[in-house]
Amino acid sequence: MAEAFFQATAWTMDTPKPYGAFHLVLTVLGVSLSIFLARKFSFPERKAGPDTILFLCGLFLGLTELYKQGFIYYIENGRTYDWWYFPFQLCSVPMYLGLFIPMVPARIRNVFYLFIQDFGLLGGIMALAEPSGLMHPYWTMTVHGFLWHFNLIFMGLICAFYNLKTETPKSYLHTIPLFLFCTAIATAVNVLSHPYGNADMFYISPYYPNGQIVFHQISLVIGTFAGNCLYLVSVLLGGFIIHISCLEIGQHYFTKISKF
Repeated sequence: MAEAFFQATAWTMDTPKPYGAFHLVLTVLGVSLSIFLARKFSFPERKAGPDTILFLCGLFLGLTELYKQGFIYYIENGRTYDWWYFPFQLCSVPMYLGLFIPMVPARIRNVFYLFIQDFGLLGGIMALAEPSGLMHPYWTMTVHGFLWHFNLIFMGLICAFYNLKTETPKSYLHTIPLFLFCTAIATAVNVLSHPYGNADMFYISPYYPNGQIVFHQISLVIGTFAGNCLYLVSVLLGGFIIHISCLEIGQHYFTKISKF
């Protein structure tokens, strides 16, 4: 029954090309809508935090991830599980954080907000800028990839607008322990699943050079371990750049709307 459902939704398409009309038009529309909705649902004067919105986003991501896992298992891999698609990339973490936000104390929630803002936005922006991993020969899988990263941008902006009164450059440091914790989980998945497949969570598998553009070539020169360490440092730097950018944009936004 499950396989029949996925077969019924296996609508084929010509795999879109990165930076082609499909990619560029959909990206402009999706990012614009994400920004519009984040502005619409984010107001500094609101007393309640963004917990409900983030939980619903996490729930949406979780349900679509279940669909993706089933589709890959039944349609693309012929009832064989591919550990490459295990859902614990950096872009997957906001899904888990959104689902857990209603269950954790306020101090932890604030860290979750910052992480979703800094690394959710980073992941969403980078995936859309280098979209080869989003393109599939099936409509549902391609749309899923784009919707996922539009959702990350929306969640990140929701958190950015909510944090704009209290955020400082130093507050970025609160995200690093969570980032390292997630990195440890990703490494454990990569190592423990290796006898069964080629998991590459966070793109830091110790068994082959980093697969990300540019960093693959660097890893071939300096080695896999050093290349992965450099990649993680670069991700942390990227998260910090997003953090500072959100701080500047958020303060400008707050100043602008406070005049009305």
